[in-house]
Amino acid sequence: MSHTLRDQKKLLSRVRRLKGQIEAVERALEAERPCGEVLQLLASIRGALNGLTGEVLEDHLHEHVLQAESEAARSEAVAEIAEVLRTYIR
Repeated sequence: MSHTLRDQKKLLSRVRRLKGQIEAVERALEAERPCGEVLQLLASIRGALNGLTGEVLEDHLHEHVLQAESEAARSEAVAEIAEVLRTYIR
């Protein structure tokens, strides 16, 4: 079983919290809240998204790299991570 399926409930809970945080930004903008308040909300979203990304990445490393069934599977998992990291740090 894939780690995203095994941890689906926990991951979806984090995604739903992120969705709520994004909706809070929308409400703050509509209510013309001060920019400092909006920036704080955005910083919270970034932190939450980074935490979720880190969790999925760590689980991916453990399941698909450390416990890979073959060297080909390990190489494929590393290539996937490398591509994600290239996109992430742009």
